Amino acid sequence: MQTAPLTPALVRGALELEHTEHGLLPHRLPARARAQCADPQLAMVESQPSGVRLAFRTRATTVELDTLPTKRSYVGVPPRPDGLYDLLVDGILTHQAVATGGNTLIVDMATGSTEHRPGPVATLLFSGLPARDKDVEIWLPHNETTELVALRADAPVEPLPDRGRTVWLHHGSSISHGSDAASPTGIWPARAATLAGVELINLGFGGSALLDPFTARAMRDTPAAMISVKIGINLVNLDLMRLRAFTPAVHGFLDTIRDGHPDTPLLVVSPILCPIHEDTPGPGAFDPEALRTGGLKFQALGDPAERAAGKLTLTVIREELSTIVEQRAPEDPNLHYLNGLDLYGEQDWAELPLPDDLHPDAATHRLIGDRFAELVLKARS
Repeated sequence: MQTAPLTPALVRGALELEHTEHGLLPHRLPARARAQCADPQLAMVESQPSGVRLAFRTRATTVELDTLPTKRSYVGVPPRPDGLYDLLVDGILTHQAVATGGNTLIVDMATGSTEHRPGPVATLLFSGLPARDKDVEIWLPHNETTELVALRADAPVEPLPDRGRTVWLHHGSSISHGSDAASPTGIWPARAATLAGVELINLGFGGSALLDPFTARAMRDTPAAMISVKIGINLVNLDLMRLRAFTPAVHGFLDTIRDGHPDTPLLVVSPILCPIHEDTPGPGAFDPEALRTGGLKFQALGDPAERAAGKLTLTVIREELSTIVEQRAPEDPNLHYLNGLDLYGEQDWAELPLPDDLHPDAATHRLIGDRFAELVLKARS
């Protein structure tokens, strides 16, 4: 086995690589953006490598990867399964593995406190790869912070050459991040990118798609041929702002992206169906009755009557986003709008309801990814 240096050329989908005492920590926001927000939720989710993968060309039949994962545990909430690593050979999923050990971050949602318990480095073994020159990608868990410690193989490893694929930059909430997807290549943006043959940079941040200016600046400064922003659900379930603040915040977010991408196709995507927040404002919260019975559900705590005072619901946000895009379109012909209900709507809810009333399951991620690829990516890549 030969040790292959972990260089930035081997890592795709990250905006920055931080050198740590163990190795490399992929970040999906640059240091300047991270320094402007003290929110531990954002710090956690941007360091979870959703859409980040090692990509190389090799004749190796055996590959070993050492990582130090940080797994989340929520007090009083049923444990989530360990994150998966997906290995693809020439674009085909052939192996999956779990990193045992690693650190644990224990989060108490009631008090906001966290406890970090250190753990050992894990080694993942992928064997039986075909003995020929091939493209290999190892997609990192979308839901576990992952430090890359070492890469070994029984043949030389070289970065994948640039084959001129279209780069798609996407920003969204936990749904784009991949919450409740089966594996990192099963999150809907990854599936859509695979179907359309485009190169994904995924800035889906669980609980943190909040029209933050530093996220817009990160997108402004990231090279891309297509850009999409999925806006809405986090603003409602955090009860973050009223309609008066929402409209100029969206304009400002789009203006900042346009400062770096004046002519790039830019798609504004409104929320998919989420019945608890369609006409009921936030905040959202865990359903205590479900927790008492060992399940996990979310509920909306707002009052529908508060919409008159400017509280946001998903219905309000869809209407406003459509109006904003229509208003800007005459001066920005490359700006477009997609109604999220075209990705997942009422009929889909009847057949594939959201298990926790907020996040899609693996089958629904596939559905959304398939539809986004057909409606958007294949037409523009």
